[in-house]
Amino acid sequence: MPAFRPGDRMAAPRSKQLINKPRPKFLDLTAIRLPLAGFVSILHRISGSVLFLALPALIAMFALSLESPEGFERARQLMRQPMIAIPLFGLAWAYLHHFCAGIRFLLLDLHIGLDKQGAHQSAIAVMAVSLGLTTLLAAKLLGVF
Repeated sequence: MPAFRPGDRMAAPRSKQLINKPRPKFLDLTAIRLPLAGFVSILHRISGSVLFLALPALIAMFALSLESPEGFERARQLMRQPMIAIPLFGLAWAYLHHFCAGIRFLLLDLHIGLDKQGAHQSAIAVMAVSLGLTTLLAAKLLGVF
């Protein structure tokens, strides 16, 4: 058998020869029913992006709170305004979701919960824990307890 030389063409794999389906011209993304595990994965990416984009504002707020006692009081007043507090609760959820989903993905890397039922249950746990902790944090910050 002669050796393969650069520039030689190889035959297409058999799997590509057998699949000769026409591809859709328009993919309706709203018609796709994503499983909960896929939804958690997408939210993990979105929450990471949101946290990254919010980092300059969070650092500025942190710097304001550290510059002096008056700066701390100003940052405290800012965080009590609804236009600031509501996005902060959203960022708290993004952080908690990203953290919980990250643990889930680490467990998946260890081959824990790879089957369909395990993946679904861990996705439910991520959503329940992240939303529950966000609710507790919001209640604490709003002075409910």
